[in-house]
Amino acid sequence: MSHYKDVFKNYIPLIEQEVIDQRLILDHIHTFDNALSRKNLVAHVTSSVMILNQDKTKVLLGFHHIYQSWGWFGGHNDDDPDCLHVALKEATEETGLSSFIKVMEEPIAIDVIYVGNHIKKGNYVPDHLHLNVTYGLIADDTLPLRHNEDEHKGLKWFDLDDFLNHVTEPRMEPVYNKIISRMI
Repeated sequence: MSHYKDVFKNYIPLIEQEVIDQRLILDHIHTFDNALSRKNLVAHVTSSVMILNQDKTKVLLGFHHIYQSWGWFGGHNDDDPDCLHVALKEATEETGLSSFIKVMEEPIAIDVIYVGNHIKKGNYVPDHLHLNVTYGLIADDTLPLRHNEDEHKGLKWFDLDDFLNHVTEPRMEPVYNKIISRMI
């Protein structure tokens, strides 16, 4: 079990951004007992995955309804303390794939991600932060995909040298570049 407090505490930051984000995350999860829940309107834990194909030349992305951009997969922990379990569950729910190879057992990155206010399922969601952990996965790019219509308009494998041309969230570009550089 990859308990969220241990995941963030044991993560070894590789760059200054992660050092600072780790400090913020640890302060928050030790201060608020509801950091795993969306009931914490300021910041809550999320778990994500970046999925590459077997020869690490393509990345699988989904076109997200809320962000109107191609991006990674993941979701809210919603009181589940096992970050890896949440990440794998979200990967399967959002892609239809069920077989993955982990790039490594530990998370590949941590990030504090700003989420702007939006409407989800008819309800207003205020500006908040995602205290995010990311795992790297490898999947077979010849298997059929099934997108989750609640989350995405579609799924597509992109060449690594072209995928950023389809990401319309400039603040996510360095996050994606950091993660992919650690996977290849």
